[in-house]
Amino acid sequence: FLFLLDILCEESELSPESFQWFWCCHIHLITKIRCKKHSADQSHSYCSPPFCSKSSSGGKTKVGINGFGRIGRLVLRIATARDDIEVVAVNDPFIDAKYMAYMFKYDSTHGLFKGTIQVVDESTLEINGKRISVTNKRDPAEIPWGNLGAEFVVESSGVFTTTEKASAHLKVVHEEFGIVEGLMTTVHATTATQKTVDGPSMKDWRGGRGAGQNIIPSSTGAAKAVGKVLPELNGKLTGMAFRVPTPNVSVVDLTCRIEKSASYDDVKAAIKAASESALKGILGYTDEDVVSNDFVGDSRSSIFDAKAGIGLSKSFMKLVSWYDNEWGYSNRVLDLIGHMALVCARR
Repeated sequence: FLFLLDILCEESELSPESFQWFWCCHIHLITKIRCKKHSADQSHSYCSPPFCSKSSSGGKTKVGINGFGRIGRLVLRIATARDDIEVVAVNDPFIDAKYMAYMFKYDSTHGLFKGTIQVVDESTLEINGKRISVTNKRDPAEIPWGNLGAEFVVESSGVFTTTEKASAHLKVVHEEFGIVEGLMTTVHATTATQKTVDGPSMKDWRGGRGAGQNIIPSSTGAAKAVGKVLPELNGKLTGMAFRVPTPNVSVVDLTCRIEKSASYDDVKAAIKAASESALKGILGYTDEDVVSNDFVGDSRSSIFDAKAGIGLSKSFMKLVSWYDNEWGYSNRVLDLIGHMALVCARR
């Protein structure tokens, strides 16, 4: 799950201690699971990470979603197609059940939802014949996740704002050839937090400029995160981002110096081999003449573009990798939940 752990955003700083159980409680995933054994006067008692509970049903893992924005809706879409996860509740303080149904059904980027959805009442949606509870609590502590049957909760309210940085190829390159140092540039699609026209942005003045009119330089915490996941790379990577006026799909440009002498073809071969074996379904490989729109709806976290990269010497080269920053990320969120459920079931 490197691809989940290496994507800390500019606004989310974790201490080393927090990072030790980061996989169990962050990256759009909060596992504050309501204790099942509680008294009536402790209706809002919660267990804190890294506690997790085994599914009481012995079947699908029950999931709640807090926040029905881009990630929340896509996580729900993907969950409806999985046989191991069932979404049982959605909370959003600003969206009622009717508007939830509309936003879920119609998506300008990912198209019309192909299943069925109807509003049963103001507190219930029915998707593909399965009922989902709807709440509108502002304070997450007031959401009765346990009573609603949720064992894990996806936090997608925007409080924990994260941006996916695809660096699966970086892991492969480092393990095969050794990365001495590198600079990472993320060319990132527009996000919901950006301004449609120039507006105030006190933390980041350039970030307040109109998203559809500008290429906006920005900071990124991806390099720091990679250093925490691969400690031997700590201090060897840094990077920045450009926000560009496209609705979806982003690309990482990694310029690096490697320890072992290798041609660009050698590196391509190693990445291709990994994409067809241990990292199949997570890391992709393409040598076709692709552009960003070709990766909309791609569930993989990183698709290495063999034609876009270039080698200068046996130790210095540029590596390029695409990713759907919405769909790919949402798939990894559910993969992580599935993994955590398996770990809990073994205890």
